[in-house]
Amino acid sequence: TEKGRQIVEKAYILGGIRSDIGIENGKYCNIPAEKLGAAVFKQLLEKYSIEPEKIDLVIAGNAVGAGGNLTRLMLLESEIGKDIPAVTVDVQCGSGLESIALAAAKIQSGQADVVIAGGFESSSTAPRRSYHPNHPDYEKYGGKDHWYRVAKFVPEYHHEQVMLEGAEHTAVTEKITREEMDAWALLSHKRAVKAREDHVLEDCIVSVTGDLPKDEGIRDRMSERLLKRLPPVLKEGSLITAGNACLTHDGAAFVILCSEKFHQTYQARTGKQAQAFFVQVAESAGDPMKSPLTAITAIERLLAKADICPEQIAAWECNEAFAVIDVLFERHFPKQVKDYNIFGGALAYGHPYGASGGMILLHLLKALQNRNGKYGICSIAAAGGVGTALLVQRMNDAR
Repeated sequence: TEKGRQIVEKAYILGGIRSDIGIENGKYCNIPAEKLGAAVFKQLLEKYSIEPEKIDLVIAGNAVGAGGNLTRLMLLESEIGKDIPAVTVDVQCGSGLESIALAAAKIQSGQADVVIAGGFESSSTAPRRSYHPNHPDYEKYGGKDHWYRVAKFVPEYHHEQVMLEGAEHTAVTEKITREEMDAWALLSHKRAVKAREDHVLEDCIVSVTGDLPKDEGIRDRMSERLLKRLPPVLKEGSLITAGNACLTHDGAAFVILCSEKFHQTYQARTGKQAQAFFVQVAESAGDPMKSPLTAITAIERLLAKADICPEQIAAWECNEAFAVIDVLFERHFPKQVKDYNIFGGALAYGHPYGASGGMILLHLLKALQNRNGKYGICSIAAAGGVGTALLVQRMNDAR
């Protein structure tokens, strides 16, 4: 029983994998999202010896693809998913993490035994869109000569740079300096370089192109001097730069969730057990022009909902779309900074929107293993001013 509600099943997380992350128009420039996801999906089933017929459902996030049920198309592209139902989730940056929460709910409620969740994204092949002539905003936003790639997140305002503007607005209103953000950006790259050199994440990263996996966004020579030289990305701004804000990326990440029944048979068959189990999820919402704050408010709601203290959390992962999120975390949870994004964050690895929730959960599981910790939290802020935070408990050697 949890807070007076009967949980029928425990949702176990067997594990997962992700692709190495490509920068837009980089290594995956000609690979559509569904093909990128399919390549990782096939390797996931092989790595964990999961038979396709045992999978009840795949729930995956995608934010800038061509629309439709892209997860179903991904499964058909894999050539092994014809008989597997699929659902696509679009909460923009929060799509992957929300997909995992939905998968856990399916298992907890007894509706499924095995659900694969996460997400996949290709900024490199994202389609251009335009308003239909019947739309009241057709002329307002350029008519037949206007194309857009970024969805509309704020009523009466549709602008390609709205997320950057929101980050700048958050930094200004929260009195966050560029120096604070640049320091976190530098730390992110340094930690990511060290994690790569120590091969910490190696067993959860796979290649899609056949070469050795390598995240394209990590900068070995990132420096304070270089960060200081970068100009603001907004004409009217002074704080957000290409160094303390994410670029755009391609990638895929999935995890396998299962019921107690399946977990027992899986252990008997493979001799392996799950890495963790799902504990709780919480969502928050707020000002769409201050969306970075929702990564923090979602954590606060999660802690209250799960009746757990920050001191009990051994590892934290926040999707680092902007360094403003790092500064906000540091201010709200100063004693927890030592356990936060210990392998670096999205400023180094990248932010392939729909896949990012799966990525940070995989990094969180590694951080818990590294810290021999029990509880871990990952959180993500999404366009439109919504946040999702997820609490997991590690299976082995927990304090």
